[in-house]
Amino acid sequence: MSEFIPISEAKKMRSGVNVEAVVKSKGEPRTVNLKSGGTVDVCDAVISNGDTEDDQMKLTLWADDIKRIDVGDTVVITNGYTNEFKGEVSLTKGKFGKMDVNPQ
Repeated sequence: MSEFIPISEAKKMRSGVNVEAVVKSKGEPRTVNLKSGGTVDVCDAVISNGDTEDDQMKLTLWADDIKRIDVGDTVVITNGYTNEFKGEVSLTKGKFGKMDVNPQ
């Protein structure tokens, strides 16, 4: 199994991010237009794996993943990647990543 890293380290990475964290909050889904045409629902959650603000980051959830998580769940992102938008770094599983919810 891949080594999990603190969110403070994940914020400095671009790809290959492996994080285990707790969902602290979850926003309302919104619909966005895709470049390829059509629309998809997107939702932002805040995840944390430490006690400081450096240990929190936004997790962007797409489509069916939105319904998979709730506040208090543990999520494991494997091979995720980060984006920076308006100075804020967010994590997403992307096309090649994987998200497990409350793994045993």
